[in-house]
Amino acid sequence: MPAEGSRQGAKGDGAGRHLRFLRYSHIFASVVHEILEMKFLGEVSPYPLTLSQFHLLKVIGLNGDHQMGEVANLLGVSPPAATKNIDKLERLGLIVRSPSKGDRRATLLSPSPKGRRLVRKYEGLKAERLAPVLNEFAPEEVDRLSGLLERFSVSILNMEQPGHGYCLRCSVYIESACPVGRMRGGCPYQRVRGARAGEAAAKEME
Repeated sequence: MPAEGSRQGAKGDGAGRHLRFLRYSHIFASVVHEILEMKFLGEVSPYPLTLSQFHLLKVIGLNGDHQMGEVANLLGVSPPAATKNIDKLERLGLIVRSPSKGDRRATLLSPSPKGRRLVRKYEGLKAERLAPVLNEFAPEEVDRLSGLLERFSVSILNMEQPGHGYCLRCSVYIESACPVGRMRGGCPYQRVRGARAGEAAAKEME
């Protein structure tokens, strides 16, 4: 039977491990948000965009033309809130509105050439700056870290109530076998992409 001091030491180690995990998980989240997202976006964008508005631009460019209602559903916001951000992106010349050929009541959204260039510039800067950081680690270390981040993320998300709807947790870096998407009843981006593929196939058969 272990001594009382040994049990206390084990408990202390557990508490220390818990606090260390919380410390570095918050630091990692802050680094991703403040550097990989906000700082890099500020470097490439001459426009006063919020991160949510930039995500919206990426979503609109994901599957081709989007209807207004689709965008609101993907972002998990009300139609008026989505419209406000869409209006700003349009004023900045980053997206284009056009009437739907199949439904005159519907308005389609697509990124402008300037909007596409902004997204490409941002992703290019991120890849360029991350390359030397990733090169400090062996490929198997990067793969292991990615796997651990996935497991921890899924475990934490399991504490939430499962449900359908928007995601955006991956910042539109889509993976077909995303475990978070499965938890939420399917990736909303993949559903839109699948619907678009079905519509295209139906038109070809007409």
